[in-house]
Amino acid sequence: MTANRGITDTHLDVLKEIGNIGIGNAATALATMINKRIDMAVPQSKFLSLDEVMSLVGGLEEVVACVNLRLEGDVPGQILFLFNLESTLKLIDMLMGLENGTTTELDEMGESVVKEIGNVLTGSFVSAIGTMTGLNLIPTVPMFATDMLGAVLSASLVAGGYVQENILMIETLFFENNEEIKGHFFLIEPFAIL
Repeated sequence: MTANRGITDTHLDVLKEIGNIGIGNAATALATMINKRIDMAVPQSKFLSLDEVMSLVGGLEEVVACVNLRLEGDVPGQILFLFNLESTLKLIDMLMGLENGTTTELDEMGESVVKEIGNVLTGSFVSAIGTMTGLNLIPTVPMFATDMLGAVLSASLVAGGYVQENILMIETLFFENNEEIKGHFFLIEPFAIL
């Protein structure tokens, strides 16, 4: 984290609270969408460098599923919602009401499920940020990609003109019965919000 950006523990607390509110909204929307309860939590929020993002998710060659959208309006930016492949397959089973281990590959239906949950979650986060800050934030239509992390990040960040070293990470956990699935929500260019 760059010290001269003025990011304090108070800022991180505010962003974590926004994440918690967004997750609460997303949990409600998700329960309505699939007609069953899935608990969600935000265990941590922090700023990371691009190298730390890659290490956190598993390295450049880790296969990931990514829901990616741009933010327009008062605070232009980019949102990525990433799951490693194992978590993606578990998430599909959870959301489709299938026994864990049923989904063994990512097909068109699975992509649609992950894209929709990414759309619901990112929409909830963006709505929470807009409500708490009064900013006008307009998300674009989400795009979906599955590839090695290095390729996904290159396509998403570099092609979009984002090369910064301070990326807000909000870890997201999904719980159902004894199953836990971890995803990572990344917000690029969050500083105008602070």
